[in-house]
Amino acid sequence: MSDKPSEEPSSTPEIPDDVWEQFARDTERDIRGSAPKEPSARARLVTERLRQQEARGEQPEGWRTGPAGRERGGRTARRRRLWAIGGVAVALAVVVVAMKPSLLPGDPFGKGSSQAAASSLPAETAAPTAPPAATDPEPPTLDEPFAGSPALRWADGAAGIALPEATAVGGLPKDRVELALQQTRKLLVHANLDPKTLRGERPEAVLAVLDPQQPDLVDDVNRSLRAPGKDDDPLRMFSRFDPADVELVGEVIKTRGRMTFAKGDQGGVAVHADYTFVYPLVRTDGSTEVTRTIVRRVLDVELLDPARYRATPGRLDVLRYDVSSGNSACGVYDGYLHPRFDSADPTGAPATGPTTDPYDRSGNLDTDPDTCGSVSRV
Repeated sequence: MSDKPSEEPSSTPEIPDDVWEQFARDTERDIRGSAPKEPSARARLVTERLRQQEARGEQPEGWRTGPAGRERGGRTARRRRLWAIGGVAVALAVVVVAMKPSLLPGDPFGKGSSQAAASSLPAETAAPTAPPAATDPEPPTLDEPFAGSPALRWADGAAGIALPEATAVGGLPKDRVELALQQTRKLLVHANLDPKTLRGERPEAVLAVLDPQQPDLVDDVNRSLRAPGKDDDPLRMFSRFDPADVELVGEVIKTRGRMTFAKGDQGGVAVHADYTFVYPLVRTDGSTEVTRTIVRRVLDVELLDPARYRATPGRLDVLRYDVSSGNSACGVYDGYLHPRFDSADPTGAPATGPTTDPYDRSGNLDTDPDTCGSVSRV
């Protein structure tokens, strides 16, 4: 026997190296995972938002939101996104408006002109089906003579007489149609907008458009200008005001209407014109009260072919000229329109006809010369 004492077996089982290494790695990973971390910026924002929602008693939206919920959330997100994108533009606009408030439409601070704020109507291309809508009962003033009037949105002066595009019609060439339209426009402008005509001076520019070979017309016009009367009234073709009594407020006359063309019964270019002119006026005695006279004219003219008819080249043959004047004294035939002012005693005969809207362009004119009614608005 050997006298060397025998070794006691170890009570701890031996662990293989590969198992020990795996254990060490797992333990280290668990320690790192359980260690406290500094939250990211996004995490801090989310935590703060949830805290605020909880303080308001709101519940966060579930992450398994159904289709309806997602649709609602999607619309809200789009609204918020637009608001956020527009925020920069709004901020810049606030700075600009702070430096120049007049850039805001509608005059929100009451310092601008309502006329400048009004948007112009598109050109009239067909007969209206109803009169213009009611407007605010704002009285006209020297600064804003068209306040409270549908004409506020009408075109200024000759700009309101826009010509249709000329085209060949019924075998008549385009240039002939263009000439007829231009001559009709010239007649309207010089008969209703020319300052000389409005003051009662002889309208030579209109006479230069009319065909002197047309039977009776030029003679009738000349006679009415020399000696106005009930049967020879220049107001049938011209707008005229007595400069001793009234004058225009500013330089703007509002105009609205339309013009059409076709081949005429006499083989020429026939033009139909229907226009309304609005004149703001004040008395010349120093009064500041402003009123308006509204004149609607309907014209039918034809540019004849000199090769077929006794006609002057380029001159118009007038077939019809009807007129309706709103806010002018009844029974006065001195060749001038006489507007009524509230602060002045009325002139002329009492109005016995019906009350009509002078801005209504949807119907035909009442051409009875003996009818004189009242207007519903000026």
